[in-house]
Amino acid sequence: MFERKNIQPEKLFKRAIGGLILYSPVVSITSGVPGSKFVWISGLLSRDVQGNIIGKGDMAKQIQQVGENLQIALESADARLSDLVRTCTYTTDIDEFFKHTEIRHEYLGKYMPTSTTVEVRRLSHPDFLVEIEATAVIPIK
Repeated sequence: MFERKNIQPEKLFKRAIGGLILYSPVVSITSGVPGSKFVWISGLLSRDVQGNIIGKGDMAKQIQQVGENLQIALESADARLSDLVRTCTYTTDIDEFFKHTEIRHEYLGKYMPTSTTVEVRRLSHPDFLVEIEATAVIPIK
């Protein structure tokens, strides 16, 4: 038995086309007692809550905004950065991305989740340079 919760954090932009929200930014599943709560976070981009792209042409600013959005998404499921077990990063310029490891480290470094980084031709809008999806696990006592 488990409980599933789809979460639309108020502090994150809601992606919709034709009035239809396309996905849940956060999904959590709580299983058994004692058990664990698993949290999956959709790919997060460098948008503010109004949907504005932050850091056009600036990889460092985009990594920072995505890190902030990741914290918001985790908090919406009662999770923290320390609960992350996996991230997957998509970037349009892997060389430029790795010039800003100190910003990524600020959010993820001390917790060391497993990680994959992939260079892609393009993200969902040409001004996006980086997107991160994540998985967290929270032990339930």
